[in-house]
Amino acid sequence: MNIIPAQEIKRRGVKAIELALKNGPVHIIKNNQPSCVVLREEDYAKLLQPLDHKNTAQKELVQWLLTKPSAGHKSRIELDKQIQETRNEWDR
Repeated sequence: MNIIPAQEIKRRGVKAIELALKNGPVHIIKNNQPSCVVLREEDYAKLLQPLDHKNTAQKELVQWLLTKPSAGHKSRIELDKQIQETRNEWDR
């Protein structure tokens, strides 16, 4: 984690943050407690982008799963037996 004490910023100014940002987000510690996180402008812009594209991908995945034909019906006992057989094959 990329951490800078607030005292370091007081001493060195914004330059301390700029240098630390080269290694990713900067966590600022004040009084031995996390105070805030500083991000590069482009990282902040990514956070503000709408998440609709992710939701669309999730919806498409659910739709795809729902259109798949059923592989059949098995009882819990049959599924447990099949799982155990597979595990036994791993042990060999």
